[in-house]
Amino acid sequence: MQTDNAVLVLNYQFALHVVKLNQYLTTEKKEYVLSKQLLRSGTSIGANLNEAQAAISKKDFIAKMSIASKEAIEIGYWLNLLADSEYIDRNSVKTQAIFTE
Repeated sequence: MQTDNAVLVLNYQFALHVVKLNQYLTTEKKEYVLSKQLLRSGTSIGANLNEAQAAISKKDFIAKMSIASKEAIEIGYWLNLLADSEYIDRNSVKTQAIFTE
């Protein structure tokens, strides 16, 4: 991703981690429902952050940023649910970064 906006860059990296985790969950764990929710909320954050950059008004910008914030809270829920149901280990090398981010 080519941008000087650190938030967009960090979120793009986070979204890549979400996509890879989704691939792991579907291929290795054969889990499709929770992983789909994880993928949707994890990639929606960046989509809304990028849309906010092209907002047509301050109100539009705030609305997009608000949605991104809500999606960030939601992905925390899905990650904790996946960890607590033992689909993923929050301390493993594969998932530790996504919990930290």
